[in-house]
Amino acid sequence: MLFNSFTFLLFLPLVFVLYWFVFKPLRWQNVLILVASYFFYGWWSWKFMILLAVSTFADYLYGFWVASPNRKKAQFFLWLSVINNLGILGVFKYYNFFALEFKEAFALIGFHTNPVLLKVAIPIGISFYTFHGMSYVFDIYRGKQKPVRNFVDYAVFVSFFPLLVAGPIERANHLLPQIQKKRFFNYAQAVAGCRLMLWGMFKKIVIADSLATIVDSIFNNYQHQSGLTLIIGAIAFSFQIYGDFSGYSDIAMGTAKLFGFELLSNFRFPYFSRDVAEFWRRWHISLSSWFRDYLYIPLGGSKEGKLKAVRNTFIIFLVSGFWHGASWNYIAWGFLHACGFLPLLLLQRNRRHASDVVAQYRKYPTGKELWQMASTFTFVTFAWVFFRAKDMFTAAGYLKGAITNYKHPKEALAYCNVFYYIIPLLLIDWWLRRDERNLSVPKRGKRIVYMVLALLVIFYFGKKTNFIYFQF
Repeated sequence: MLFNSFTFLLFLPLVFVLYWFVFKPLRWQNVLILVASYFFYGWWSWKFMILLAVSTFADYLYGFWVASPNRKKAQFFLWLSVINNLGILGVFKYYNFFALEFKEAFALIGFHTNPVLLKVAIPIGISFYTFHGMSYVFDIYRGKQKPVRNFVDYAVFVSFFPLLVAGPIERANHLLPQIQKKRFFNYAQAVAGCRLMLWGMFKKIVIADSLATIVDSIFNNYQHQSGLTLIIGAIAFSFQIYGDFSGYSDIAMGTAKLFGFELLSNFRFPYFSRDVAEFWRRWHISLSSWFRDYLYIPLGGSKEGKLKAVRNTFIIFLVSGFWHGASWNYIAWGFLHACGFLPLLLLQRNRRHASDVVAQYRKYPTGKELWQMASTFTFVTFAWVFFRAKDMFTAAGYLKGAITNYKHPKEALAYCNVFYYIIPLLLIDWWLRRDERNLSVPKRGKRIVYMVLALLVIFYFGKKTNFIYFQF
């Protein structure tokens, strides 16, 4: 089920009314959320529900075994859980990729094989809910979380419908206590949730989907476009994926607020970042922090010498790229970001913007800050080409055309309407940059602003398009 669909507009109020006015006891509220979540997920395919249930039950059991005081036994089941979760990902998401790569590798040395390929769709959100389960088991092993006795509570943690298919990737010690605690309707929280949902819908339906048409037109015919047009296409995709994914996260956080839950932040205005390190503290925060806590730090982080720090940096960025998809262009995207992050790490500047916001106490950025934001955005946009392209050949051809094709620059004028969507988004983000959840506006113009946003969403509503991160 899509957030931007009429079905969801019927589904959400129904669940909301049942949740607060019919299923009042906590245990029945959790049962309702679980049933609603599986219905929401099963709207695509009931087969996906089976895989989700199996994955959930397996990690529920692993949680008890990993909690054993016998560390050898706990470690054994920890690795079994990791193998189980990565095995699910490997079969459904990466099997065909490796099968074809091995086929080509063997062909180079004279052996010809004909591997059996899986003809199944990748289950939506599989990378997200498997990471939920893995973090739960990891935290139990580390003593940060106790096993959950109530299976329904744990199943809600894994499958809570606002975050099920595209995050944020929650942590057990953050979401589970909210699931296990009695919740009371909070009017202010619900209003804040509605505002977040409206803003998320605006970013997805009005901004991202409008840019998507232009981006597809440029990328699908890049061989015949001028260099300036290709540059505009890359910029447009940067804002398309931002509006699409951050819009989803806003809708997810807003929906969760309606039911009394607070989810982890996933975006904090990443295009106002002054370097690549700050960008990754502001883009897909729940994923980057997951890799930091469960991969980078266990590998030694940056505390065991420069050489290991460099190794660990490349590992997490390459794994992050591969997490997004079984294709070399995603790995190249991760590699580029590792290269951009590396100088900051070696010069010990990767933490210099860890806590502040650009122009935190000023209305406007300085010239230096503008240059830093512009250069970071240019690098990120360059890397996005590999993310958007269907393969490495396409990415290379696109970039070559953007750099070398100076013919017919006036053709780019036909695509300048992308800035009608980009500039307003940037201006609003700049206004909100100090707090991504505070969407309050001056009282004098509050009703007008919200009415304009709502009317725009209604006007553009109707074309049901998947969120980009559903494929991951």
